Amino acid sequence: MSRVEFKMPKLGESITEAAIITWFKNVGDYIEEDEMLLEVATDKVDSEVPSNVSGIIEEICFEANEVIKIGDTVAIIKADGKTSSSTQKSSVIPNQEKESQSLKKKTKKRAVIPNEVKESQSFSVSNSNQFFSPLVIEIAKQHHISFEELARIPATGHEGRLRKSDVFQYIEEGRPYKFAQPVVQDPTAYRIPQLNLDKGKGRIVEMDRMRQMIADHMVYSKHTSPHVTAYVEADLTNMVQWRNENKKSFQEKYGERLTFTPLFVEAVAKAIKDFPNINASVDGKNIIIKEDINVGMATALPSGNLIVPVVKNANTKNLKELAADVNALANKARENKLQADDIQGSTFTISNVGTFGSVMGTPIINQPEVAILALGIIKKRPEVIETENGDEIAIRSMMYLSLSFDHRVVDGFLGGSFVRRVADYFEQFDVDREI
Repeated sequence: MSRVEFKMPKLGESITEAAIITWFKNVGDYIEEDEMLLEVATDKVDSEVPSNVSGIIEEICFEANEVIKIGDTVAIIKADGKTSSSTQKSSVIPNQEKESQSLKKKTKKRAVIPNEVKESQSFSVSNSNQFFSPLVIEIAKQHHISFEELARIPATGHEGRLRKSDVFQYIEEGRPYKFAQPVVQDPTAYRIPQLNLDKGKGRIVEMDRMRQMIADHMVYSKHTSPHVTAYVEADLTNMVQWRNENKKSFQEKYGERLTFTPLFVEAVAKAIKDFPNINASVDGKNIIIKEDINVGMATALPSGNLIVPVVKNANTKNLKELAADVNALANKARENKLQADDIQGSTFTISNVGTFGSVMGTPIINQPEVAILALGIIKKRPEVIETENGDEIAIRSMMYLSLSFDHRVVDGFLGGSFVRRVADYFEQFDVDREI
C-alpha cells in the first residue's frame, strides 16, 4: 500500500478557500474510491468532496470548522492501488444543485416545531456557538438576517447543521421568527404584544425592491444594535468663510466643485485615526478594527430611496481627491449609475440631514458598522464668544452633530470623545489654508 496525500480540489474558478463542515470518515476507517470523504462550504456553494482512491484513512489534517485553502493536504490515505480515473475537480458534487431540486419539489422534511413555539414565536437557542457555513452567512447578509435569527431556523443538515435550503425555505415562509424573543422563565418579563392594529384606509403603494431592502436593513440594525446617540454643537464659521472665499478658485484650478461634504469627510477621517475603535464591526464575540478608513455618504436617489456610496481610503487623500470622489459619486447617484463597487466597503457612515433642512437627526447605524454621524443644517445664530475685550455676541455659523453608536462595543466615553473631536476639527479649520 502507498500513502496518498489527498489535496483539496478546486471548487470553482474564483474560489480559493473553503470551510470544513463535517468529515464523513474517521482515522482508521476504510473508504471506497468516489465515496464521500468530507463536506465543505464556500461563499458560493456547499460541496461534498469524494475520495479519488480506495484505502484506509491514516491521518486527518484539519478539524471541522477550520478554513482550508485549495490545494492543501487535508488527509493521508493508505491506498490499496485503486485510483479514480476521473479528476478530483469533476468528482466534486455541489449541494447547491441537489438542494435546489429538493426545494422545488418540496420533498425535504422540515424539523417539527412544537405548537406552543409556533403560537408564541418565542423560543431559546440551544447552542449559541452554532457553526454557520460561509454560504449560509452570505445568504443571511443579503437578506439582513442576524445570527440570532439564523440560530432559530430549523436545521436539517448533518448533526443539526443549517443548510442553504433551510434558509431559503425559511425566507419563503415569510421569516416567522424574525422578531421572536428568547423564552424566559420569568412570567413578569416583557414580551412583544401581538396587536391587531387598525392600519387605516387609503391609497396602497407597494414597496419597490430597494425600499424593502432598506426597511429590512433598518429593522435589522435596530434589532441587532442597542443604539445610543450623543450630541455636540460646533461653530463652523471659519470653515464656511474659507469655503465661500475659495470655492470659485478651487473649481477653476481643479475643475471640481467644492461643497462642504469633502471637508466633512476629511475631518471625520482624521477623527477616526484618533479613535480607531469607532471604525469597527462586530463578529459574534469579536470586534474587528478596520485598517482602511472608507467613509460612506448617505445619499438620496431620484426615487427617494437612500443609498450609501463610499469614499475609499479617505484618510490617504487630499482635498482635491476627496472633492473629485464626492462629486463623482454624487453625480452617479443622481443619474442612477452607481456600480456595485461604489457602494461596498464602508467602515463609517455620514448622514448629512442638514441638506433636508433638519437641525439634527438620530440616524440608524449602517450595519455592520458600529457608529453613524448625522450632520445638521448650518445655521447662523447669535452666540456669545470670548474676545480680547471680554464676552461679546456675534453672528456665527453653527451646526449640531449627532452620533448614534452601538453600545455593545462603543461606550459613552468613546462615542462622546469621537463626536467632540470631529466638532473640534470643524471649529479649528485654518482660514489661511491654501487650496
